[in-house]
Amino acid sequence: MKFTKPYHIKDYKFNLVILVIAISVIGIVAVGSAKEELQGRQIFGVILGILVMVVISLIDYVWILKLYWLMYAANIALLTLVLLFGKNVNGATRWLAIGGFQFQPSDLTKILTILFFAKFMMKHAEEMSNKKIILECIGLMLPSLLLVYMQPNLSTTLCLAALFCALLFMGGLSYKIIGRTLAVVIPVGVIFIVIAIQPNQPFLKDYQQERILAWLEPEKYADEEAYQQKNSLMAIGAGQLTGNKDSTTSVKNGNFILEPQTDFIFAIIGEDFGFVGCCAVIILLLLIIIECILIGMKAQDRAGQLICGGVAALIGIQTFINIGVATMLLPNTGLSLPFVSYGLTSIVCMYMGIGFVLNVGLQPKKYQ
Repeated sequence: MKFTKPYHIKDYKFNLVILVIAISVIGIVAVGSAKEELQGRQIFGVILGILVMVVISLIDYVWILKLYWLMYAANIALLTLVLLFGKNVNGATRWLAIGGFQFQPSDLTKILTILFFAKFMMKHAEEMSNKKIILECIGLMLPSLLLVYMQPNLSTTLCLAALFCALLFMGGLSYKIIGRTLAVVIPVGVIFIVIAIQPNQPFLKDYQQERILAWLEPEKYADEEAYQQKNSLMAIGAGQLTGNKDSTTSVKNGNFILEPQTDFIFAIIGEDFGFVGCCAVIILLLLIIIECILIGMKAQDRAGQLICGGVAALIGIQTFINIGVATMLLPNTGLSLPFVSYGLTSIVCMYMGIGFVLNVGLQPKKYQ
């Protein structure tokens, strides 16, 4: 079987490409505003991402999904290598360094998870409400979750868990099972939070517990764990409608936000471009999600639907968490804002996901 097909240019979803490039341009400007010396690398990452997207968009996803077990094994191998030989930064081991190049395998894990379960769930489409298949799915997902959690990387672990739940739902999980699961998960989640904020709790590291406590009692931790988020809110508020033009009152210029080019890039957008800029970012990301869903609705098979839905869910989950942290709706985590935050691995992996969506769009139902 060939890895390409005779595609039609009219089926190429240029509107999705334009939306992704538009949000990436905003990201380049925001990263340059946060840390000017990183803007060049951000531009390089976007260009590399676009090239990767175009190449992947022309490769038949059906052919790629035939290698789904190989992708699964490669993912587990990479995450294991991180724990064995990874680069430690600020107490966390999340990076693999090869020569002068380093990347974060957990970002690639998100895309490989979508591809693997797209194929797996399509093969078991008629059995997705079978307890055996559900347990098998959970069993296959657990190694990735545990390996990422051990880095430690709780935020990405939660993102992967949410992505997996979204894939299960889209894969055809029975509403009865969903209802029963929620009836158990919600009380357990509440109990977990109650235990997690107690002294000497066994689940979280000290800094993770402090982030939850700072979220629950921001005034008590105003000079410690809540410091970043409170300054993020100040920056967003200072932007008002169209952005703060007074450099003397800039939260960003005062260096009150650490890592503004990644976790708190939304605060930089809020301060520089105001309410208008924040809305533009949210609307662009929402349009990208909607476009992915619309392409998935016309996919030729269940796997194509799950790829598009999975990429849409991933973008939505990361956007919600990143903006939720910047606006203090959620505890402080380390997730990037898709296509906007600085980070070559994150940008390229997101563009990979869009590349697969574009290939699904090149093979609509009429080609069956």
